[in-house]
Amino acid sequence: MDIVRNADGTLIVPVTPTRAASDDDTAEPEVASPTTRVLHPGEGGYDEALSEWDLQQNPDRGPAVSTASGREEAMAVVHAIAEAPDHAVAPAVENLDNPEASAEALRHVLVGGVHAVEDFAKEVAAAEGGEPLPAHEATKIIGEVLAELD
Repeated sequence: MDIVRNADGTLIVPVTPTRAASDDDTAEPEVASPTTRVLHPGEGGYDEALSEWDLQQNPDRGPAVSTASGREEAMAVVHAIAEAPDHAVAPAVENLDNPEASAEALRHVLVGGVHAVEDFAKEVAAAEGGEPLPAHEATKIIGEVLAELD
């Protein structure tokens, strides 16, 4: 089963089902636990699952490589979306000079996990102004940008 990304940024991820233990053959039938779980931005495992979802979109893509110009554009687009009153992704993405480099930079951030996202959010604030975004908000915006670019 593939990871599914919902429009609200949540991810539906597969989990290995577990069986309830039964000590008695006459007991009720065993009930399997759910085979999926919904992860919200900021929840443990979300960043890793989003990175995996992104890889599912193009399994032939090589490892993410971040360039200085791609990272600068990625920071600018994340800031623009966070500051926009309607948080519109499409107009911000349309203004990218090099969407591929920006996407690679954002993928590179996701691969680094939650600490990389936190550091990226601090970098965005230092470069663009304002307070750093909470990691879950930065991760959600990154996911929205990647979804728009794919």
